Amino acid sequence: MLFPQFHVYAKGKVKDYPLLLLLLLLLLLLLLLLLLLLLQEVPGELWELLELEKLNLSLNSLKVLPPQLALLSNLVVLNLWGNQLSSLPAEIGQLSRLRVLFAYRNRLSEVPEELGACTQLEVHLVSPASNNQLSTLPASLSNLTRLRKLNLSHNHICHLPGCVYNMKALVFLHLACNRLENLAENIQALVELKILIVEGNSLHSLPKALCCLTRLELLNLDFNDIKDVPQEMHQLSRLEKLACHPLDKGLHIVHNPLLKPVKEVLEGGLSALYSYLRAV
Repeated sequence: MLFPQFHVYAKGKVKDYPLLLLLLLLLLLLLLLLLLLLLQEVPGELWELLELEKLNLSLNSLKVLPPQLALLSNLVVLNLWGNQLSSLPAEIGQLSRLRVLFAYRNRLSEVPEELGACTQLEVHLVSPASNNQLSTLPASLSNLTRLRKLNLSHNHICHLPGCVYNMKALVFLHLACNRLENLAENIQALVELKILIVEGNSLHSLPKALCCLTRLELLNLDFNDIKDVPQEMHQLSRLEKLACHPLDKGLHIVHNPLLKPVKEVLEGGLSALYSYLRAV
């Protein structure tokens, strides 16, 4: 099949290009413009791009997303970070192919129940360094059983929403800088977790069930109120060292008011702690 041609005259020569290539270049240009311009509202022409799969509206001044968002039913990636959104439209639930949603650095105080209909969602980031003020999540998000990465950091969460414990495909869970005082025993349901970050909360203790997450490679518990650790923690064998840098793999725990003898034992490293716990 031959594609229609268009002609470009440059430097005294005429070159032929397929029309499909022109359309692709125009689409890329539109995406670039959306990224660079400080939009206060979404251009109406955008809703005519029914085949659009990736939409980047980041770093603008958007306060509202209109219901026409539902027209972009082929969206796979939606990037909304760095705007002034106080809510997401209910119509977002009609984006049945959506796999990645970035909504951090907004002013969200809630997540729409309809988001639970986006069952293909794998990455949902609503936080870091944000102005979001989430305190909970709707129960409907229990349907997001394919979700692999969830970032709820820098919010106002006091208790981990029950729906999170049903997201059994999670490998990354970021809960830093909230108001958590405990983790429920249900945490053991998240058996695929490799990275769990709960630094900067108000945890007083750790549940034994946490030690069932034997795939953990990074567990950040720093800057809480933890005084002791469960004896079963030695089961977390993939935590290979005491870590210092926030992104280092291993166990982050030394920045807590740990009591004796755990505090002294930790001076010998993680292996010393595990040996001590096995012997108790």
